Amino acid sequence: MMAGRAHGHRNRLRRLIPRLLLLLVAVYAASFAIYLLLQSHSHHQSPPDPTPRTEARDGVLAPSSSQKPWPRLPSFLPWVSGGWFRCHHSETLGSSICEGARVRLDPALIAMSRGGEPLEQVMGRAEEEELPKYEPGALQVEGPAAGMPVPLVDAGFLNDYVPTGGIGMHTMRALLESTRVVPPGELHCSQWVEEPTLLVTRFEYANLFHTITDWYSAYVSSRVTNLPNRPNVVFLDGHCKAQLEETWEALFSSVTYAKNFTVPVCFRHAILSPLGYETAMFKGLSESFSCEGASVDSLREKPDYEKTARLSEFGEMIVASFDLLQDDIMSSKKSNGLNVLFVRREDYLAHPRHSGKVESRLSNEQEVYDAIDKWAQGLKCKVNVANGLFAHMTMKEQLRAILEASVVIGAHGAGLTHLVSATPDTKVLEIISSMYRRPHFALISHWKSLEYHAINLPGSFARVTDVINELRKILEGLGC
Repeated sequence: MMAGRAHGHRNRLRRLIPRLLLLLVAVYAASFAIYLLLQSHSHHQSPPDPTPRTEARDGVLAPSSSQKPWPRLPSFLPWVSGGWFRCHHSETLGSSICEGARVRLDPALIAMSRGGEPLEQVMGRAEEEELPKYEPGALQVEGPAAGMPVPLVDAGFLNDYVPTGGIGMHTMRALLESTRVVPPGELHCSQWVEEPTLLVTRFEYANLFHTITDWYSAYVSSRVTNLPNRPNVVFLDGHCKAQLEETWEALFSSVTYAKNFTVPVCFRHAILSPLGYETAMFKGLSESFSCEGASVDSLREKPDYEKTARLSEFGEMIVASFDLLQDDIMSSKKSNGLNVLFVRREDYLAHPRHSGKVESRLSNEQEVYDAIDKWAQGLKCKVNVANGLFAHMTMKEQLRAILEASVVIGAHGAGLTHLVSATPDTKVLEIISSMYRRPHFALISHWKSLEYHAINLPGSFARVTDVINELRKILEGLGC
């Protein structure tokens, strides 16, 4: 009996031992596979960064937790990007958007005023003091360099991809020319900005037309480089604080000045935004581009590189940044009658070298406005004439007025640049004096696919009857 039990026990052990061995082999194989996966993952990651990481406290840039997401825009189309330091070049515009990882900026090697001061404190300051002059090494990028730092690009590259064009002082070209490549571990930064950051140089920072070209360059740079959120902005200029800075802050996650940093600062991802002079809106004044505005719906169905909805997309971005991308504004255009917005030119103090007086483009502007307002009151259909005193309105109020307008009328002037945010059914009537026959707003209307009309004056005086007759034709087309 005892012998039988022992024999049965031995049989069970014989069956159990192979199973245990198989289990041990399986556990070992699984452990080895996990080890290989971890090794493979660490191999594809970049090596640990030995440089201490701290937030850029002096510059007060937005941390990642407060980065603004891109708003959902009806006209948005995916932006196509290319390729670490690299440039995305546009043959059409002859301009480049350059970006790099692990980039160091040394404000001590940039000669310019501090920037961001109240206008009243810097009256009379020369423009040369406000624009940057770079010493070699003002910008550094980490790369395959041995020994002494070497230039990032040569003159041939600059001539091919960042040409001077008609700009006397091309600050982005000068920045690239000053840039040096240093070996890994040689950036020597105590401050790091983790979030993507645009480096922007402004020229006519207080003029709406030129500022919108800078906004457009910054927006396009963000999209071309496929940024997941709205970036920070660092101004590489020493201009004083102007009213339009409010919109920079609304469009992007944060805004600061390069001279706000008291020590060299490093960026995980820096993008060099082209000058506003290099947008189609500005270059179109002297060059011809074979593209016309179209609706985004038509381009989604049938892509056409000779048609564009980019200006409409950008205009929606401005509107969305002020929470105005809403259907109720559009519907109010139909329910409350036809709104005629007369954009006025007013005196205002723009910059330290400005007298506070604007040039007259329509010498009898008040007379024309009063006549239109009186004439509209006698029409059978309801027409509301709005007095567009933009210099005394917030940006949000200006944008709302443009969105609600059925017709935008005004003398040639920067206020008409708001047409980039107008709705597709808006009609435009520009009154152009003989001294200012420039195609700024005809081009914007063309690229927005807006119906555009113009009255060309022999001087700066407009005959009231001519303006009203042209406006009557436009309103008849709207069913009035």
